[in-house]
Amino acid sequence: MTKYLTRYKEYILKCLADDNCDFKQLLDYHRNKIAFFAHERLVHLLVMILFAVCTVITILAIVIWETLALIPLAVLLLVLLVPYIKHYYFLENSVQTLYKYYD
Repeated sequence: MTKYLTRYKEYILKCLADDNCDFKQLLDYHRNKIAFFAHERLVHLLVMILFAVCTVITILAIVIWETLALIPLAVLLLVLLVPYIKHYYFLENSVQTLYKYYD
């Protein structure tokens, strides 16, 4: 998704620089792509929140019940959560950039 979104942003900038571009058709196409990327962003937000909640619950269970067996699970969830946050950050900023291109 990162490569796809990056290539799309480059494509839009190239189209905006082209004087022969049909801007009405480009606006319609761009609006559809924005909706697609916004949906993708929402899905990633929900999954990221789920991972964050599971991580917090696991850490609380370790602290409350002093269950050391859950430590590998907490580490695994943290390892997965960090890239998800990074990816969501990229999606959020990219979709906002697409909004600016649309304007």
